[in-house]
Amino acid sequence: MSKICQITGKKAMVGNNVSKSKRRTKRTFDVNLFYKKFYYVEQDCWISLRVSAAGLRYINKVGLDAALKQAAQKGYLTDFKVLA
Repeated sequence: MSKICQITGKKAMVGNNVSKSKRRTKRTFDVNLFYKKFYYVEQDCWISLRVSAAGLRYINKVGLDAALKQAAQKGYLTDFKVLA
């Protein structure tokens, strides 16, 4: 599974390691991802999401239902597990 947040759509970026002598080599900046379970009140079930730290803050700000609707609208929410 690729390293993509299911709420914000954040994914790994590519950049350079820069040494003291200014020599540049490629590297990746990975996303701070968590597997997190949330209780979805509207459907009375638990869901499991792969969400970044920024995604957790966004869920706390607007709520789980609004965050899921926006993620589905933008196409970030491909598949998530519903835990009964």
